[in-house]
Amino acid sequence: MMKILVTGACGQLGFDICAELSRRGIEHRGADIADFDITDRAAAESYFDAYMPDALIHCSAWTAVDRAEELEERARDVNANGTRYLAECCRKHGAKMMYISTDYVFPGTGVGFYAPGDPTGPKNAYGRTKLEGELIVREALDSFFIVRTSWVFGKSGNNFVRTMLKAAETRSELSVVCDQIGSPTYTFDLAPLLCDMIASEKYGVYHATNEGICSWAEFAEAIFEYSGKMGVKVRPIPTSGYPTPAERPMNSRLSKEKLTEAGFYRLPTWRDALRRYLKELEV
Repeated sequence: MMKILVTGACGQLGFDICAELSRRGIEHRGADIADFDITDRAAAESYFDAYMPDALIHCSAWTAVDRAEELEERARDVNANGTRYLAECCRKHGAKMMYISTDYVFPGTGVGFYAPGDPTGPKNAYGRTKLEGELIVREALDSFFIVRTSWVFGKSGNNFVRTMLKAAETRSELSVVCDQIGSPTYTFDLAPLLCDMIASEKYGVYHATNEGICSWAEFAEAIFEYSGKMGVKVRPIPTSGYPTPAERPMNSRLSKEKLTEAGFYRLPTWRDALRRYLKELEV
């Protein structure tokens, strides 16, 4: 039976992947910074050599998008160099590797859906370092999984849903960006798909999000509606009205046609996922 190492196990996606592997009775180990530092080549090699996994699902990443603008080299150390050390371990041991990536590798222009093979062109430091990680995986390994996702929310960790709910405790009106479009993704839904993928030989670059698209403002409106906080008003504003250190992509639409072509299932709609998530939070 396959033995799987999951990095970033304390994060939203890593947490749900470990839970799904447990449900399936698959031997695995969830590792985070307390277990070993992926930016330390010797530490990564030592941990990998000791556990000897058959596969790696690499969720660990620098995800502080705005802080990456001022600390790009630190973000690169995690997203690129750390990925390099783990990819080299996979190559050494003949282990499968899955690298979790992001919609931020694209320029975010236009209104079409980005396909996995479309030209990349990140607009911020976070996207650049995640793309560097992708390229490292491609160079180091003949076969791999690269899975890009977007707007992630899950039970473990902070996310947009929790931020909105907390803000609603003290405010009756919130200004939320309305011209950035993408797909919210529930890690509880994404985790089983990734577990199916790693068990297969259907290597390649994929996009995986919950179905449907919305703006951040529409997402916020749904959060308040489904949580019964109808008294909170969302005031849609353009991106220009909410400046941030890192430029965000306006278009984060990701095509999931390759999932269908490879015989994988598509995830439920983001609205369905949000309803279930809010129940999980007991909101």
